[in-house]
Amino acid sequence: MLNKLITSKTRLRLLIKFFINQANRGYLNGLASEFNESTNSIRKELNNLSEAGYLEKYKDNNKVGYKANVKHPLFEVLQKVVFKHLGIEEIVERVLERMGDVNQIYIIGDYAKGLDTGRIEVLLIGDQLNTEYIQGLQSKIKDLINREVTFYLASKFENNQAHILIYEDK
Repeated sequence: MLNKLITSKTRLRLLIKFFINQANRGYLNGLASEFNESTNSIRKELNNLSEAGYLEKYKDNNKVGYKANVKHPLFEVLQKVVFKHLGIEEIVERVLERMGDVNQIYIIGDYAKGLDTGRIEVLLIGDQLNTEYIQGLQSKIKDLINREVTFYLASKFENNQAHILIYEDK
């Protein structure tokens, strides 16, 4: 969906990296290695996104780092667009449909780090979750969002890995 609007694959990868999780940060060389692209193409897109105000530059010793500008008026809109592009809204909607008593939903693994690897790992926290429903849901969601989804179920969250809270029952 979003790849039709944003034709630069590098720009799209950077938007996903920084807008899926506002805690994600990056440096030119690290991003070039992570995306397996030249530093020139990464630099060009980082400069474009920084000049437009979507990314903030910051100094870290001798390095220049980048992070999402959470004060930008379009930050939340861009984050929602990235979530929609990745199919995260669809995942939440389908899980809450018939999953049982879901307290929290987290994205963990590569996507929590901002890496669009094609495999989304979802941690569901709750009591008496419908395990039969979740098994069938994995393949249905894969067909809908064109990404593999792996669900993990738990009764409580162990905060020892990169994660993004995408739903919380209040």
